[in-house]
Amino acid sequence: MSGGNGLGQYLRARRELVRPEDVGFLPGGRRRVSGLRREELAMLAGISTDYLVRLEQGRDQRPSEQVLDALARALGLGEHATAHLHRLARPADEHDLAGRPEHVSASLRQLVDSWTTPAYVQDRLMNVLHSNTMAVALSPIYAVGNNLLRSVFLDPEQQEFRRDWEALTTVGAAGLRAMTSPNVDDPDLQALAAELSEHSERFRDLWNRHDVQPRQSGLNRLNHPVVGHLNLYSEKFVVSGTYGRQLLAIFHAKPGSPTAERLERLAQQSALTS
Repeated sequence: MSGGNGLGQYLRARRELVRPEDVGFLPGGRRRVSGLRREELAMLAGISTDYLVRLEQGRDQRPSEQVLDALARALGLGEHATAHLHRLARPADEHDLAGRPEHVSASLRQLVDSWTTPAYVQDRLMNVLHSNTMAVALSPIYAVGNNLLRSVFLDPEQQEFRRDWEALTTVGAAGLRAMTSPNVDDPDLQALAAELSEHSERFRDLWNRHDVQPRQSGLNRLNHPVVGHLNLYSEKFVVSGTYGRQLLAIFHAKPGSPTAERLERLAQQSALTS
């Protein structure tokens, strides 16, 4: 857990993931960590080891933009991870209000309900705030009130339902960090991460990597218990006016594909039972 030093924890976690031989250092010797030593990262970033120690220990949490960019390059961080590093080093925006209740606008609820393709709205912690009939027909985890990560990591049936479960869990943990950045000390986030870490070794290992990767679109390879295999594309859009705290997710199939036909059959069955 963060304990008020998200920047330091992130630097340590990412430093331990860098293989010394990949950045020009010999991997041998008596190493207490599997990744880079502090002095090695400091050398690569062009800063003093003492300054890096202060950053990791939380004694200096406001490094310059230049220092952050140098650390990002030394750690080999990508675009999203570098942006996360910068957000951790500055105060949260006034709109990043942890604990604030989420409400889906009436117009957005009406729009989602009017679609015949599965769709739902989630908050920053991946709680389902609103969903349509087809989303719930696709899987009960999309019912309002469910937490998607809790379901994916803790429900054994999800490993059967999702043919790419391992890849999805990797994206899910990294996506949670992206959605909640930079509010790593949000009590609701801390509680969710603690619960999942306690009950899922898979989540604990992924969370400790501190990977950051927002998921905007992707292919979902599903094994539906009624209609069989589905290859559904998903698109995620930030809901305007929520300052990135809500995402609209929409599933769709390639026109004329077997998945499109099976999705139509699912819609018909759902209409009969509703």
